[in-house]
Amino acid sequence: VPFGLSTSPAVLSHYGVAANTVTVFRRVDNDRRDLDMSNKDVDAEKITRFIRMNELRLVTEYNPRTAVGVMQSSFQLHLLLITDKMSPKHPERMHRYRLAAELFKGKILFIMVDSNLKSNEQTVSFFKLKKSQLPALAIFHVPDEEQDVLTLDEVSVEGVQDFCNRFLQ
Repeated sequence: VPFGLSTSPAVLSHYGVAANTVTVFRRVDNDRRDLDMSNKDVDAEKITRFIRMNELRLVTEYNPRTAVGVMQSSFQLHLLLITDKMSPKHPERMHRYRLAAELFKGKILFIMVDSNLKSNEQTVSFFKLKKSQLPALAIFHVPDEEQDVLTLDEVSVEGVQDFCNRFLQ
């Protein structure tokens, strides 16, 4: 995780950060999270957990550690690529998915769900998918729980873009 340290009052003031604070600036949703370090029971493990829970990337891998950050995101639209992370096709799928994510930065939260993780079985079943139907895209509108699913043979930038645009319309 890229980071910076500062004790400069001008820098702290510019970012609106108090002294003794760890701040995570989430570029993907222009949001931030603060951890007050004044508390004596904050240790390296708690700082690491705080950062992992709150970091959101262009494509965020969904797992028990990132679930809180995903759920607290200001994004109302979540696009999930539900796929087998162990597949030999996974690196190329992710490359194309990231390229598509660039097109919707600030509009849709792009999430990758590894279908092999036991903790993700509930997510897969929420969209009424079976492992035989994967990979798949699932788009979810948080406020009204409207959703759509598209099973795929292959992930393409154009396919992701079309799916998102259809849902947005």
